[in-house]
Amino acid sequence: MPSYEVSSIATVVGGHTQVLDDYQGGVRSIIRLNDEYPLETLQGIEEFSHLTVTWRFHRARPEDVQLHARSPRGDARWPATGTFVHRNHRRPNQLAISFPRLLGADGRDLHVTDLDAVDGTPVLDVAPYFQQMGPRGPIRQPAWPGEMLAPTYWSDASERP
Repeated sequence: MPSYEVSSIATVVGGHTQVLDDYQGGVRSIIRLNDEYPLETLQGIEEFSHLTVTWRFHRARPEDVQLHARSPRGDARWPATGTFVHRNHRRPNQLAISFPRLLGADGRDLHVTDLDAVDGTPVLDVAPYFQQMGPRGPIRQPAWPGEMLAPTYWSDASERP
């Protein structure tokens, strides 16, 4: 099986300090581009409202990976689904993709909100979100993701009990 070496291009600064399932909304953080990249690599980014950010679950351990079907969040109300049906750190490469709102850019700092990564997270890639590159056609999914995420995932973090 081929393997690839990937280096981070940026780091998340501030924002969430704990890995938690819900109340991810309303938190501001910075994606700080590494010094080795010239500032012009961000030229034009402020024209976009949202970013596509690929990041690594850096607090996860290799032994966290689970290659079997399980109920989301261990909740038996939802069906057991396979590893590649979940969006958490138990995936083999422990990678995530998020779509934070870009508030502005200041030098190497991209100010964002609604990034569900924690302080210190290595960022592997940043790109503007192009609406035309989003899903095409009707979106289909079972009920459980909405049941699991809709109530509180993007609720403002200040509302956390």
